[in-house]
Amino acid sequence: MLDGNNLNYPAPQTAGEKMEKKLKINRIKAVLAEKDISHKELATRVGIAPNSVTRICNNEFQPTLKLLREIALALDVDIRELLIPTRTF
Repeated sequence: MLDGNNLNYPAPQTAGEKMEKKLKINRIKAVLAEKDISHKELATRVGIAPNSVTRICNNEFQPTLKLLREIALALDVDIRELLIPTRTF
């Protein structure tokens, strides 16, 4: 708990530290490259802003499951192809 005498705020993160913590969860960027489809084209197909597609492709934020499904349908791929596996069999 924070009180007026002892403020324990975490130190600000540098850009490098933020980059290290960014998890690569989706592989939408790779699928777009494989299918030769632009970010702008995908944005048009699913009805979102092109900069949102760019941020998703760069793993800056992750799409909702509903949007992930829409992306899979727009790209004509199985939804699992858009995610990086957590384990191999």
